[in-house]
Amino acid sequence: MSIRPVIRLGDPRLRLPGKSVEHFDKELHDLLEDMTETMRDAPGVGLAAQQIGLALQVCVIEVEGQLHELINPRIIRLSGQQVDLEGCLSIPGYLADRPRAEKAIMEARNRHGRRVRLTGSGLLARAMQHEYDHLQGELYVDGLGPAVELVHVSTLREEASQGTAPADDLVEVASSP
Repeated sequence: MSIRPVIRLGDPRLRLPGKSVEHFDKELHDLLEDMTETMRDAPGVGLAAQQIGLALQVCVIEVEGQLHELINPRIIRLSGQQVDLEGCLSIPGYLADRPRAEKAIMEARNRHGRRVRLTGSGLLARAMQHEYDHLQGELYVDGLGPAVELVHVSTLREEASQGTAPADDLVEVASSP
């Protein structure tokens, strides 16, 4: 296993829609292990293949100690609404309030090619939608309204230390996708 470099906003590979995975072999297993190690090292709660420069339909998500390896995923249902801080390993140091569905259901394949269904709410639903967007060549900033501004993490830390922002925001910042 190895940690791979995470590419950043401006790299055209982030905008490439992923190709379907056809072979569920050792090469895919090695990729999933590298992606998991890279995500954990960053640290983040999700990572898509595009973020390491590969145009594939592959992502990993880890929320509340549960690792999900998702190949060729598709979202089959979204419901409700949530707005919360969201960030991205490819846009380090910045966050924005991003609307997302509160609940999501996704179908995918696992590392062995077996069908899996993932149902999530809250942070897991947000991560599912965030990573799915990456696989389509989209970034979370694409879904921000014109009045929404990116906020630098240092601003939130400063506000929290001065008591003008809830400290809970910093916990969510640390675990945002």
